Amino acid sequence: MAGLSCGIVGLPNVGKSTLFNALIKKIAAQAANYPFCTIDPNVGIVDVPDDRLPVLSKLSKSHKLIPATITFVDIAGLVKGASEGEGLGNQFLTNIRETDAIIHVVRCFEDDEVIHVAGKVDPIADIEVINLELVLSDLQMAENIVGRLEKQMKGKKEYVPIVETLRKAIQHLNQNKPLRSLQLTPEEREYIEDYPFLTDKKVLYACNVPETALPEMENEYVQKVREYAAKEGNIVVPICAKLEEEVAQLGDEEAVEFLKSLGLEETGLNRLIKAAYGLLGLISYLTTGEIETRAWTIKRGMKAPEAAGKIHTDIQKGFIRAEVISYQDMVACNGKAGARDAGKLRAEGKDYIVQDGDVIEFLHN
Repeated sequence: MAGLSCGIVGLPNVGKSTLFNALIKKIAAQAANYPFCTIDPNVGIVDVPDDRLPVLSKLSKSHKLIPATITFVDIAGLVKGASEGEGLGNQFLTNIRETDAIIHVVRCFEDDEVIHVAGKVDPIADIEVINLELVLSDLQMAENIVGRLEKQMKGKKEYVPIVETLRKAIQHLNQNKPLRSLQLTPEEREYIEDYPFLTDKKVLYACNVPETALPEMENEYVQKVREYAAKEGNIVVPICAKLEEEVAQLGDEEAVEFLKSLGLEETGLNRLIKAAYGLLGLISYLTTGEIETRAWTIKRGMKAPEAAGKIHTDIQKGFIRAEVISYQDMVACNGKAGARDAGKLRAEGKDYIVQDGDVIEFLHN
């Protein structure tokens, strides 16, 4: 499912590009100690870690293994006044509009070597600088849309509820509140869904901690961000970008050993990728056979025919039924034949809601 993407944002020098480099395992984003060193957004497509794939692949003797992916966009450092075009503000805000969710990198480390735009480390003040810019940018956009629709409203009654909803949004934004916290009816939600408001996107705070905070990855700054995020209903993933960049340069086995020596189970990046996948409300169903074992990305709550459409639209159109085995049953019964013999293979129809980890074969005409 192409196009699911997270924009990595933050003030200059908080570790965004370092984190991005680690994500895509190569030094792609120029990490330099001065603002605006990333001008065009760097884009990286990253595999979603899934331990189930190699297990199924072994059972099916697959030739190929294809994980689900998620796209990360490294957006240049925003500064105060970005919504008025400060720094390279307008361009950056447009880049964020095109993503599905926001990963907000927050500096939670002290380091005299790395300049801080405001001269001191204060993660909440940093978050609020960015949030205010996003609010101001949305406010400007909402007012422009209302202005445009009001001109077209004469004789077009369908615009009336849209304009009313947008006015409600403007009032909310004027209180410096993000649109994701605005209570709307399902109809009102639909009216503004087509407009890419920045403050309506889900946010994950990635707290960039120093190596001295390992392995717990906690410090007073992280605690402050947790309290702030809890009020908004957003999630926090502490990460040490510097460590992640070092780990990304190692081979898989070396990386595991190195992490173990630091008392860590998995990379912060794996935690971040999984959290981003969950943040977007995504799950994976699996297909497996001799040719390939593959994870397919779908939205949670999707029905079988739509899920089949991710493989090919023809399968969705000609959908007859889905043959489903849960991943656990597939492993316990040592493959599809064993699962069928044990009565663990189910035939599901058009209304079946696909679950994470379902191993599916779609039958179609």
